[in-house]
Amino acid sequence: MASTKDYKDFIIAQLCLLDNITCRPMMGEYVLYYQGVVFGGIYDDRFLVKRVDGNKHYHMEEVIPYKNAKPMYLVTDVDNMELLRDIVIDTYNGLKIK
Repeated sequence: MASTKDYKDFIIAQLCLLDNITCRPMMGEYVLYYQGVVFGGIYDDRFLVKRVDGNKHYHMEEVIPYKNAKPMYLVTDVDNMELLRDIVIDTYNGLKIK
């Protein structure tokens, strides 16, 4: 099942507290970038972020975004813009360390 444009637009709007969020379509889904770094995506109308040490303390559920992919964290509280900002920043910082 592909993600809807409406859900993608909703998530992008919820990330409005962050500058430099970009999104690219990929095979019916969407890849999300912060400051030019891939931090997550929208898969089957689910907002997922990459797993890094810096975002483990949010205790998000691990899910597989698509067949043969690495597990990612499922962000469920998509209405809390401050939490989303913090998750994205912590994920981004964890990816920069690698």
